[in-house]
Order: sequence, then C-alpha cells, then structure tokens
Amino acid sequence: MADYQSLLVSEDAGIAKIVVNRPEKLNSLSSQVLGELLAAVLDVSGRASVRCAIVTGAGEKAFVAGADIAEMSTMTAAQAKAFADAGHRALAAIEEAPFPFIAAVNGFALGGGTELALACDFIYASDKARFGQPEVNLGILPGFGGTQRLARRIGVGRARELIYTGDHVPADQALQLGLVNAVVPAAELGEKVLAVAKKIASKSPLTLRAMKRVVLRGTETDLVSACELEATAFSSLFGSDDQREGMSAFLSKRAPAFKGS
Repeated sequence: MADYQSLLVSEDAGIAKIVVNRPEKLNSLSSQVLGELLAAVLDVSGRASVRCAIVTGAGEKAFVAGADIAEMSTMTAAQAKAFADAGHRALAAIEEAPFPFIAAVNGFALGGGTELALACDFIYASDKARFGQPEVNLGILPGFGGTQRLARRIGVGRARELIYTGDHVPADQALQLGLVNAVVPAAELGEKVLAVAKKIASKSPLTLRAMKRVVLRGTETDLVSACELEATAFSSLFGSDDQREGMSAFLSKRAPAFKGS
C-alpha cells in the first residue's frame, strides 16, 4: 500500500480498510484528504485480492466531522468548485468500485462525513454517532453529493428537512430514517463491521461487481430499463467458474470456494 499523510490504508484477508487519520481535526476533509482518498480508493479497487472495503475515522470522537472549514473560509468561487469536484470524484470512485464499501461511523458524521458515508454501499453506526448536513449554518449547501444521495437514501421530504434546518440526528434516529443499516454499541462496531465484511469477502467477486453495478445504474433509470439491465447481468454470469462452483457446491452441500473468474 502507498504511504499517505492523512489516511491509514491496509488490507487483510481480502478486506481493505481506509481510515481518515486527522483526529486532531476531527478527521475533516481537506483538499489533501480528498486527493488521497481518491488515490486510495483507486488503489484498492485495482487490487484483485480485495473483495470488500471498510471506511472509518481515527479516534473515538469522529468518523468525519465535515469538510475543512478553515480551508473553505478563504476559497474563491472557482476554488470552491474545484474543491467540490474533488469531493465528487472521490465519492464517485467509492460508488464505482468493483466491490462493496462499508462505512463504519464511529462518531460525528456531519456535512462531508454524512456524504462520505452515503457514498458507501451501506452504513453501520455506533450508538455515539451523529449525522447531519449543517452546511446551511455556514451559508452554503452540501457540496459532495449530500443533496442528491441523502434524498435517494431517506426520501426527498426527510432529506429536505435535514438539509434546510441543518439539524443533527443521533444514531437511533438515523436508523429510523433509513439512513443507517444498524446501530451497535461503540465497543462492538469494529467487530460487527469486520464480520459483515468477511461474509461479503467470501462471496463471488464477479457476482458482487455485477450486483453493485446493477443496483447503482438501476436506481438512475426507469423500472423497465432497470429490469432489463438486471436480466442481462444475471445471464452474463452463467458459464463463469464462480457460477459453476456456486451451484456445484450447493448441490453437493458444501461451502463454495469462489475465485473471481
């Protein structure tokens, strides 16, 4: 793995882990962090050995407490556009990765933190986590996809309420809204996320890649086109080694050993 100034990146047993490592700044997203995040996501995405990835924040207080306000405070409009574009590139890379990303939200996930979590395939939160899009309090709006991904995740009406008010919501309320998939005690978050990542890593990489693509692209089009996309992806997996192995293992009542071919 490459060396990063603001990230910790590792891989073990098919699971990559990306940790935003600025605890003294509550892991806020600066231009440097966004550039490194894009590089790290592209790096692990290009590794055939990786089958699932986890994103989290260093320390106990924050997942990512937002974008770096000190940096943003002096930006021109052109610089702000470049900053937003950098955020969109990094988060789009997570969505386009060939395997699932899990957000392990261990604390504050505000502004860019909520946006980073939303780019992941699903979100597990500790009972100490808090979510929100408070950009309205700074005289700006979410710039890394929050106005779009949040509405797609929890519905337009609820997303508008959070974006317009800038309110924070605790983990249990985020669960009720459908923003997160599960809430667990803070001490158990890492174990929970790792267990799910291991389960995913045992599945067929070909199938996971196809599933992720179909879900992502299907939500961007009409139902008829989306179902056709699904049928095409379904049939394309037949004849692969993983398909033959999966069905043979099922019929033989044994665990499959997928290889990604």
